[in-house]
Amino acid sequence: MRLLGLLVLIVSGVCLVNCTHLVVGNVADRVVLAHHEDFEYNAMPFFKRIKSFFYSSPTNKPIRGIQALDNDHSKASVNITAGGIGYPFVNLRIKSERGSRLSYDIGIYVSPDFI
Repeated sequence: MRLLGLLVLIVSGVCLVNCTHLVVGNVADRVVLAHHEDFEYNAMPFFKRIKSFFYSSPTNKPIRGIQALDNDHSKASVNITAGGIGYPFVNLRIKSERGSRLSYDIGIYVSPDFI
């Protein structure tokens, strides 16, 4: 029984370390996909790629959810640098691991018009 508990702990720890997706806010219930973009940049040997993603709502609706999924399952990171949930704009900073490319699927969700 202890071995099973230890195995579950190790497996869950490995899953947490390799998770590189960013999901903030509500992306499932009563929201509409306002913007979708495949964000890709090629690798440069021995360098980290640091790129920014900007979104501003043309109708000035507040953002309800942000989803940035790493297509390569690499050790890249995503940070929200400005705006975000409750604001009509968001700025994301995406940083790759050294010598790797960036490939993200970014979705911005807002409230629908009929609510």
